[in-house]
Amino acid sequence: MASSISSGDRTVFHFVIIKPTHYDDDGYPIQWVRSAIPSNTLACLNGLAQDVRDRYVLGPDVDIKIHTYDETNRRVRPDKIIEMIRADGGRAMIALVGVQSNQFPRAMDIARPFLAAKLPVCIGGFHVSGCIAMLPELPADIRAAQEMGIALFAGEAENHRLDEVVHDAYFGKMKPLYNYMDDLPSLEGEPIVILPREHVRRTAGSLSSVDLGRGCPYQCSFCTIINVQGRKSRFRSSDDLERIVRENYAQGVRRFFITDDNFARNKHWEELLDRLIGLRAEGMNIGFTIQVDTLCHKIPNFIEKATAAGVRRVFIGLENINPDNLLAANKRQNKITEYRLMLQKWREHGALTYAGYIIGFPGDTKESVKRDVEIIKRELPLDILEFFYLTPLPGSEDHKVLWTKKAWMDGDMNKYDLNHRVAHHSKMSDAEWEEAYKVAWETYYTPEHIRTILKRTAACKRGRLRVTRETILWFFLSYSYEGVHPLEAGIFRLKFRADRRYGMPKENPLLFYPRYVASSLYKGWKALRFLLQTNALLKELEAAPDRWTYTDLAIAPPRADEFEALELYHATAGGEDALARKRRDETIRENSNAARPVAPVRAASA
Repeated sequence: MASSISSGDRTVFHFVIIKPTHYDDDGYPIQWVRSAIPSNTLACLNGLAQDVRDRYVLGPDVDIKIHTYDETNRRVRPDKIIEMIRADGGRAMIALVGVQSNQFPRAMDIARPFLAAKLPVCIGGFHVSGCIAMLPELPADIRAAQEMGIALFAGEAENHRLDEVVHDAYFGKMKPLYNYMDDLPSLEGEPIVILPREHVRRTAGSLSSVDLGRGCPYQCSFCTIINVQGRKSRFRSSDDLERIVRENYAQGVRRFFITDDNFARNKHWEELLDRLIGLRAEGMNIGFTIQVDTLCHKIPNFIEKATAAGVRRVFIGLENINPDNLLAANKRQNKITEYRLMLQKWREHGALTYAGYIIGFPGDTKESVKRDVEIIKRELPLDILEFFYLTPLPGSEDHKVLWTKKAWMDGDMNKYDLNHRVAHHSKMSDAEWEEAYKVAWETYYTPEHIRTILKRTAACKRGRLRVTRETILWFFLSYSYEGVHPLEAGIFRLKFRADRRYGMPKENPLLFYPRYVASSLYKGWKALRFLLQTNALLKELEAAPDRWTYTDLAIAPPRADEFEALELYHATAGGEDALARKRRDETIRENSNAARPVAPVRAASA
């Protein structure tokens, strides 16, 4: 470690927190002028770092300077950062945080120049934590990181755990591994989740984030959350939430993504939503995006209070409409007989609905995927559908099973983004699986179905027509022309020739720059063309005489015979079985209610 100098009487320590992106297929970091999804890990670590600074963990004579980088919307220049650190004496720690499996190769490449400059580097996140949680030995890429001199952090940094890492970095005594996986902390009363406004403004719509709960009681085999964050849920309090919202609101941040994997299963949901309703009653114009399960509508008043609290966008873990596939993945909580009612209820309350759909379950074929997407288009009132490959993510049960069997999995972690095939399917060939994924996107986002979605929105009194159009534009163009998943997309793609993946050659500038400019112009023209075409459509729908009376099968009120009539329940053997279970449960309830003794009626006294 270089010798330190003082700024006045205080020594400077730079705490550099970086959330890395990952590489596209050409080896360039996926970056935007504005990205889609904020990094909640970055916001959490920034709040924890501020707490470390404010408590003078390194002593009153040390000035801790915090620098945050979300690489999806801000270029990381190690040379410039090293120059800044050396100008202040050379004491620093580089923390690569929230690193997912697909981001691990990029994280290691970012680390290289810092290690060469003799600066301590630590990597934490789902890849490290998931591998430590589920595998009997560390995989080769994590061992390689340790051999390079990178420290690893597994678990969560609340409850003052960051103190130890910062202290060790300051004194040049970083440990190879900080493992807190067996002691997951409480979240209540922890420092607020916050990023500076200038960083939040780099996300589309100036969207920030907050997590109100971690952990999940379910056992989905493809999920990493249950093994990294645990199956026992931990929560922030309504007081915590109010502090977070007020602090962010004071700097002009008003929109939040609540990143809980399933907010509907937060046992404090009503108290939290009531607090947000109270803040809105004060005149605070705040809005939220949440993630929920497919049974959230069964919770009395949940949807009503969520929308009253400012929830306008809802991500739903639909995953599949074939119950056999859901059972194979241990996702038993999804009931296809509830999908229509749940989606219709969100629609009636003016929320834009997104659903994730996984391609590659054991029962899937190219033909069945196309059939199921057509059923969804026709029978479910869903706005946005996004597709993912079934991916054995490190940290999941699926990955552990394949690892134990020594089955083939792609060795390039950069591909583990749910947008690339990284394993083999039991029925489909590799080419068929890839074609099925492509067909799913192309089948849902046809011009005809885009028109149908917008007609449904126009017919809803609370529908937001232009917001729906812009969201469709985002999802359609991201996959079709950017070649990335919409959740990794953004506004105007950035590429830097010098930032190409380690080991890949720099391209000739006479080839790189003309291609980049031409590609940007082409994609800009496609977006403009889509906007112009849909502008005409929106005007048509707003002026249509049947705007408020339009209906179709998906948005029509439930019919008495719909369980017999809809293909959703009859296209698969699993659907038939799900319908039979529903009827059996209803019969049991009816018989139970009929058998209950009726309380005697007391005569009113004179």
